[in-house]
Amino acid sequence: MLKDKKKYLFYLHILLVIYSLSAVCSKLASTEPFLSFKFCLLYGIVLFLLALYALCWQQIIKHLPLTFAYANKAVTVVWAIIWGLIIFKERITPGKVIGAVFVICGIIFYAINDIEPGKGGGDD
Repeated sequence: MLKDKKKYLFYLHILLVIYSLSAVCSKLASTEPFLSFKFCLLYGIVLFLLALYALCWQQIIKHLPLTFAYANKAVTVVWAIIWGLIIFKERITPGKVIGAVFVICGIIFYAINDIEPGKGGGDD
């Protein structure tokens, strides 16, 4: 059962990368003239990515507890920092790093609590 959960956790994190890319496309679209071809194309990509995310999210939460999956959604903060650095040439500040560490620690603490039997989380 744990192996199956790890597989769906991997799928969840791939899905969260896709979700984070929708925000990238949205930010790129905001730099284009309203209703220009590039603006419409980028927002079309945003809508496609969000539809894909919604469909896949429904499939993933069939196999993972909703609270566990939703807690992992916070990892998009880390992806936002990475995309900001790579695509938008934004600086990574100490505050961003500290915030990302808190997010990752929170996910890890929640996951550990969810895995331990008798703690009230997950599949006891």
